[in-house]
Amino acid sequence: MAIAVYAPLTQVVPVSDLKTAEAVKLTENIFRLVNIALVNELKVVFESMDIDIWEVIDAAKTKPFGYMPFYPGPGLGGHCIAIDPFYLTWKARAHGEATRFIELAGDVVAALPRRVVEAVAESLSSREGKAVKGARILVVGLAYKKNVDDMRESPSLHVIRLLRERGGQVDYYDPHIPVVHDSGEHPEVAGMSSIAWDLAAIGAYDCAVICTDHDAVDYAALAKAVPLVIDTRNAVGRLAPDFVDQIRKA
Repeated sequence: MAIAVYAPLTQVVPVSDLKTAEAVKLTENIFRLVNIALVNELKVVFESMDIDIWEVIDAAKTKPFGYMPFYPGPGLGGHCIAIDPFYLTWKARAHGEATRFIELAGDVVAALPRRVVEAVAESLSSREGKAVKGARILVVGLAYKKNVDDMRESPSLHVIRLLRERGGQVDYYDPHIPVVHDSGEHPEVAGMSSIAWDLAAIGAYDCAVICTDHDAVDYAALAKAVPLVIDTRNAVGRLAPDFVDQIRKA
């Protein structure tokens, strides 16, 4: 029945039963979870060695087989990768099995929003001579991934909460989410509205944190307007090299 419904709309891959179909989805989600955790761990290690993780990935993905690029970020979001793998962890325990790989990956990604906030605090102090407390901070991108209006489980929500806990005055800009209507587990952002894209107003912020790299954002203008940009998605780094060098020297 399901094949008959979906076959005219998309490619259908039949499997033997519903359990197998669910296992297929879980396997794909877990594959991404583990690799996202791995690349974020490598980012931390390479940073300590003064190696650019983005350059490493760009070179590694030229290999024609055996490698699939995954990219660092501020954490996991969405209703699949951030949740479904841990359903299997729970189910595995009921069968007397352990899922150490999945749980370790979960620990790595769960720590990412706090790492972003630590980077904000360190950079504000070293570059601007300011503390998070009292600083005006703009989170760019509320959705959990680029070019969508879905904020379920978005790491941006955790970043906002953690910055506010430190006393930061936090706003957000997201062209796809003008208003937060339903915040789920994050009632502290309910009713928040995206600021308008006004470079004069944006220039009054002490720091911008790029959490979601929507294509509709002018990152060159953002980087010129704000004195400090914490870029978790390499959105500024993808700009022309001479512009990036100019920003880094500023």
